[in-house]
Amino acid sequence: MPVLHASPTIEQFMEGVRRRNPGEAEFQQAVQEVAESIFPYIKDKPVYHEWEILRRIAEPDRVIMFRVCWEDDKGNIRVNRGYRVQNNNAIGPYKGGIRFHPSVTLSVLKFLAFEQTFKNSLTGLPMGGGKGGADFNPKGKSDNEVMNFCQSFMTELTRHVGEDTDVPAGDIGVGAREIGYMFGQYKRLTNKFVGVLTGKGMEFGGSPIRTEATGYGAVYMMEGMLKTKDQRVEGKTVAISGSGNVATYAAEKVLQLGGKVLTLSDSSGFVHAKNGISQEQLQWVMELKTVRRGRIDEAATAFGWDFVEGQKPWGVPCDLALPCATQNELDEDGAKALVANGCIAVAEGANMPSTIEAVQAFQKARILFAPGKAANAGGVAVSGLEMSQNSARITWKEEELQQLLRNIMQGIHDKCEEYGRVDDDYVDYVNGANIAGFVKVADAMIAYGVV
Repeated sequence: MPVLHASPTIEQFMEGVRRRNPGEAEFQQAVQEVAESIFPYIKDKPVYHEWEILRRIAEPDRVIMFRVCWEDDKGNIRVNRGYRVQNNNAIGPYKGGIRFHPSVTLSVLKFLAFEQTFKNSLTGLPMGGGKGGADFNPKGKSDNEVMNFCQSFMTELTRHVGEDTDVPAGDIGVGAREIGYMFGQYKRLTNKFVGVLTGKGMEFGGSPIRTEATGYGAVYMMEGMLKTKDQRVEGKTVAISGSGNVATYAAEKVLQLGGKVLTLSDSSGFVHAKNGISQEQLQWVMELKTVRRGRIDEAATAFGWDFVEGQKPWGVPCDLALPCATQNELDEDGAKALVANGCIAVAEGANMPSTIEAVQAFQKARILFAPGKAANAGGVAVSGLEMSQNSARITWKEEELQQLLRNIMQGIHDKCEEYGRVDDDYVDYVNGANIAGFVKVADAMIAYGVV
């Protein structure tokens, strides 16, 4: 049994995290956000201190870093860096996306894998937390170049993943095309057809609604929060950032529920549709981004919307906000602008899109705020269901999966409310998500002993 020592303070704990992970700002931020919820909760529960649970979760099981060599269309040899962070498998195989983007660093992937551990726990499905990727930018590359890169990346990754070990999915820069190339290479190298990747095409083991799931799930989480105030999405104005799968399918679900979507964005700026975005216009944007791989200002030109270059949409007055782009896109000034303009609820469709200061501003204003580990868990939930379908060699009907997704998101909401209820008028969903996600993983780790 562990020896009982004096419990560390949160400051002492974070000092250790910073010392062991120098220069990794995103990872340190993610750990601090969780620690601020967990330390008060475990103050009178010494068993979690005795077993050093949070410190162990904040130390990945393993980090794999490797060179990815590939050849471009001009015959030049190119070199990128690939990663897989396997953070924690206490409750199931490692599960989490692969991201191809120039911003990918070890710090970013460690933060994402850490967050994924709690997110996957919240779904109630048997999945551990992991994340991977490379500092490769698919934008501007030919299909052949993307294929060459994906095959080289998977050649190395193959030895570290498997249907019962680690099951990656897609993320920023990794869609159906990239998943297809990687799955094909895995199959080629192993001579096995197994569910080692999720987000696959329907022709080879994919699941209905996987593409829509993260965006839909974020809106279902928003629905659950609004119900605690006897309100609905119907009739509400909504500011959304991003224009990829998460943002556009969140927008689609808002439209289906009777809300009005005002904004979408990409790295060049945002569009403001003062009269709202229609389903037909949204479909045009989806094609722009997934087929033509264009920029969001093209939509402004096509439909007469305002385009604001180099800015985020958080100054646009709205009832609801869904940040669905990337980490730390919503800062304190953006949060204060949303609150000042009457926003009543925010659900994070991306991973940690709000800075710590922004989250604190929302909490101070006591508005409804769901962190990404709860609000954007719909994608990994359906990925988990895809794993089950692959194991059973079946495919469930779309209606079944839609209902399962709704049920899982309602379950996440209810767990967050249970642990985060402050009083009759306010639920701290940040604390609720962190604590609910922690307890399941922590109790499993204690059951295993010191491993």
